[in-house]
Amino acid sequence: MRNIWQEQNGFMSMETYEKIIESIRWINPIPLFFFGGIGEPLAHPNIREMVTLAKNIGAEVELITNGILLDEAVSIWMIELGLDRLWVSIDGAKPESYADIRLGDALPKVISNLKQLKKLKVNPITIPTGNPKLGIAFVAMQRNFKDLPDVVGLGKKLGADLFSISNVLPYTEELRSQMLYSRSLYISYPHSIENSSIINLPRFDLNEPTLRIVSETFTKNNISRLNNKTVDNSANLCPFVNKSSISVRWDGNVSPCLSLLHSHTSYLDDTFRTTKEFFVGSVNAKPLLDIWNDLEYVELRERLMTFDFSPCTMCNSCEMAESNLEDCFGNVHPTCGGCLWTQGFIKCP
Repeated sequence: MRNIWQEQNGFMSMETYEKIIESIRWINPIPLFFFGGIGEPLAHPNIREMVTLAKNIGAEVELITNGILLDEAVSIWMIELGLDRLWVSIDGAKPESYADIRLGDALPKVISNLKQLKKLKVNPITIPTGNPKLGIAFVAMQRNFKDLPDVVGLGKKLGADLFSISNVLPYTEELRSQMLYSRSLYISYPHSIENSSIINLPRFDLNEPTLRIVSETFTKNNISRLNNKTVDNSANLCPFVNKSSISVRWDGNVSPCLSLLHSHTSYLDDTFRTTKEFFVGSVNAKPLLDIWNDLEYVELRERLMTFDFSPCTMCNSCEMAESNLEDCFGNVHPTCGGCLWTQGFIKCP
């Protein structure tokens, strides 16, 4: 996303972060802290201190990384601080396919770093708590979906117990050609596939190639399936509001979800759609808990729970689908009928 926007980038200041901590410490139970979004948490110069402060107030803490900066020193402080879960993005099982997606042949280094982390977790010089648990995040595309069985196998060898699979959010015409869910955008009835408690699958087109790869992923890695989950069990449901989460940008601005933290453009099938950022407050001006309890934000969450928005992902036939500013049901910014997260196509760990 950052390759196609003009937005200013920056690091969250410790002053801003400490205001978040001060708000969160009075909530019972203390919510989970997740370091991630559009950026690399391990590149932040104060990330260790940030994790420390969150753990000191009793929070469960997760972090997602591309794994390149996960050297021995970083692994040790993660173990010693008790980071609860580390998510690592791996979009290919072979160096060449990883480089094709990630634009860099770093897979051997990432694997080496994760092997080292696995050893350190049982090393007497560290505190052997078994944490951080490891999760693997995989962005599925036409050109790498065939790697899914091997990515899961690689992750299991490295100690992963959870896998989060997402479709690609196409910011460019080239990425649009890599979509695995073009036909599913227009399907209004449930299309299900057995899922597992280990692998979280998104909605995608169910055809012979995709079904074969999913079946191979389960059988090749000896993963049992559960019958009570479907690929699209989160359609017309905001996953962020549903789990009572809130997102804070580096400058302290607060959004209901990751998607609204930054203005960006992407394709909704053949429509070029502008998603305008949306904020409900700033932690630099108001305590986070006061922002959460603000009447307008409460009403927005209620609208998202009932989800009475126009079905832009299925309809996509008028100019209102070109942005999230208004829809044909009379809703105004933010309109979420064209959000691919709410329709189960895009998944976040």
